[in-house]
Parts: sequence; C-alpha cells; structure tokens
Amino acid sequence: MPKFSIEKIVKADIEKVFDVLTDLASLQKTIPHYFPSVRILSTRGNVSVVEEHLVIAGKELVMMTKHIVDKPHTHDVYVIGGDAKGSRIVERYASIGQGTKITMSADFKLKGTLKITGFFGKDKIMNDFSEILSEFALIVED
Repeated sequence: MPKFSIEKIVKADIEKVFDVLTDLASLQKTIPHYFPSVRILSTRGNVSVVEEHLVIAGKELVMMTKHIVDKPHTHDVYVIGGDAKGSRIVERYASIGQGTKITMSADFKLKGTLKITGFFGKDKIMNDFSEILSEFALIVED
C-alpha cells in the first residue's frame, strides 16, 4: 500500500504550527471537506483516541485512531480500527530560519475494495495529504 513522505515549509513559529495542526477538536471546523466528522473519545495526557472520517482520494474513510503528541516536535497517528487499520502517519516539526519545516511520513494501508484506490491512487492520496498541509499553512500564516 502507499508509503510516502511530504515536506512543507510554513512561515510561522513552531509552537503555533504544532498547536493548529494537532488541534483535533477543531479539525472538522478547520477543513471539513477533508474531515467531515471528528469525535474525540478519550484523552489521557498526550494520547487521544479519536473516531474520525477522512476524505482522501475521493473516498470517505471511517477510522478509529490513536494520536500521540510530543509537543512541539512529533505527532504520531496510528489507525487502530476501520478502513485504514494498521496505517501510521508521523508528522515531525522542526524550527528553521524561515519558520517551521513539517515532514509527514505515511504508511497507508487500505482494506477491502479501498485497496484498489490505494494501489492505483498513491499519487492522489499523497497529493491530498499535501493539500491538507497546504491548507493548514494558509491558516497558520494568516
């Protein structure tokens, strides 16, 4: 299934970038066309379990995810149930001269008929995640 890495430079402070991109409670309001439903089921310390719907490559995925944040440097997302069970997304944040560098690495696994989407749509999946980062960049840089 699709494995990829994306880098994005955001012209904003690392703390602000990290806070906006890891604000799970606001995802549905911030970019509803990608996250039409987000429900935080539990939070304990830096770990949250979330039921989320993600629209990627033209398909709506329903997933149970575990988010682990190490502010302001990493955000690990493990898909523990649903359409992409077994997937992992790691976001790394680094301060650089112009702002913040975000590196997103993904190992995306799809189930059932969605496997075909992953097999033929790796570029679309990668492009959609890149667009998500670009939309967040516009929000943070304002």
